[in-house]
Amino acid sequence: MKHLLFIAVICCVAFQTFAKPITVAKTGKADFSSIQQAINSIPDNHLETVDILIADGLYTEKLFIKKSRIRLIGQSRAKTIIQQSIARDIWRCNNPSDWGVATINVDSCSDLSFENLTVSNIYGFENLQSTTVPCANDSSGQKQVNQNGHQMAFRSFYATRLKFINCHFRAFGGDTMSPWNVVDGQFYYKDCIMEGGVDLFCPRGWSYAENCVFIAHSGTAIIWHDGTGNQDAKTVLVGCKFEGYDGFRLGRFHRDAQFYLINCQFAANMADSDIYQVPTNNLVQWGKRVYYSGCKGLGKQFAWSKDNLTLANPTLKATAITPEWVFGTTWNPINK
Repeated sequence: MKHLLFIAVICCVAFQTFAKPITVAKTGKADFSSIQQAINSIPDNHLETVDILIADGLYTEKLFIKKSRIRLIGQSRAKTIIQQSIARDIWRCNNPSDWGVATINVDSCSDLSFENLTVSNIYGFENLQSTTVPCANDSSGQKQVNQNGHQMAFRSFYATRLKFINCHFRAFGGDTMSPWNVVDGQFYYKDCIMEGGVDLFCPRGWSYAENCVFIAHSGTAIIWHDGTGNQDAKTVLVGCKFEGYDGFRLGRFHRDAQFYLINCQFAANMADSDIYQVPTNNLVQWGKRVYYSGCKGLGKQFAWSKDNLTLANPTLKATAITPEWVFGTTWNPINK
């Protein structure tokens, strides 16, 4: 009954301006019992934004999305769960690309929104020991797979204008949240939780995250950025919190990158270590661009996080660092 009530309220109140919503539920009355079936039912050339309303339940699906203008809206973040168990190292042994490496896979589309969802890649949570698997694409014919290897919950390729609202993306290993489009990728996050290993948040292009929580289970850094080819590309984190295992490190880069952390909070057990450049043969033509304003540590203050926005621009104020400042006139992710 609560599933039907959720669907009725959403249909009648929240999204009257869009095409008729599609409903998904594991049990009870709905258009589909599978999220992928709902996505597949949308015409490739549709023009209006389509809402897919997903009732609480565990959906053991791997999603593939190549259609624009879709909103996946869960009934509740804690109970609407999309889950798979995938080690990237195993996937790439028999597949030529990352297409299919994540719980949610997105390519060549735009204007997608993910709301009130938990998206999990549970490989590292259920495989605690290293294992060796046959690997056709490795010269040795086998591959060692570790608990903290790459495990994507979300992976996008040439997509842009993606929104993530009140979602929980979780993995144990690295690259949990991987929106990769260095040319024109634009990504907006609000009130999300992201957890995993090294580079668990690793956008390429332009990214803005506000009021998000990042949790490190393993690895050498939480956040990473790639802005190769465009000096303006940047990742901005506003009012975000960072926590994890004792001695976890904040961030790193080995390509051209630009970080802005505004009013963020660092756990007391974090390493006293700034975002750092990894030794690399890549050309990093614009040097280290890591900027802070109003950031605080819990129980101690890190000297490297002192306000330094003037290094980016002598007149730049923290209050000016908004989604509009990041995305310009090309996209307004607020209230759309």
